[in-house]
Amino acid sequence: MRGFAGIDHLGLSVTDLDRSEHFYTVVLGLKPLMDSGTVRTFIDRETGFVLALSKHELGTDAPFTELTTGLDHIGLTAASRDELVEWERRFDALGVPYTPIRDEAFASHLNFRDPDNIALELSASNAVYDGWMAELRERDIPADEIRARVMDYLEGLK
Repeated sequence: MRGFAGIDHLGLSVTDLDRSEHFYTVVLGLKPLMDSGTVRTFIDRETGFVLALSKHELGTDAPFTELTTGLDHIGLTAASRDELVEWERRFDALGVPYTPIRDEAFASHLNFRDPDNIALELSASNAVYDGWMAELRERDIPADEIRARVMDYLEGLK
């Protein structure tokens, strides 16, 4: 057995299914799949990513906080930094608050939140990161080598 085969779906608890459905369909462009009354599922047709939104009968109306043990944020992939700029324009047009794009060592990041304050991030990795990830899929790289590469790369950025 090699481990699990991938991520099947992501499930989030929300306070208002209609409000959350609006956000994930209008802002992120997900398409509705099913509605069982207390759970609604959506898909990104291009990637196959499935999101389930649940309204729990005994759930609270407290907003999400990454300071509670469990979920910190959800990282979504953008194709490029230019695409992140397009997302900023979309967020501006739809009134979605966000933190301006941050260019980091391995990727550029655009952070925003859903109606329940769930932290979301769009990131576009750089060529160095993409190359290393491709190599990791091809061969088992020892942890010491990975650490050394990262340290050398970060040192070179100074």
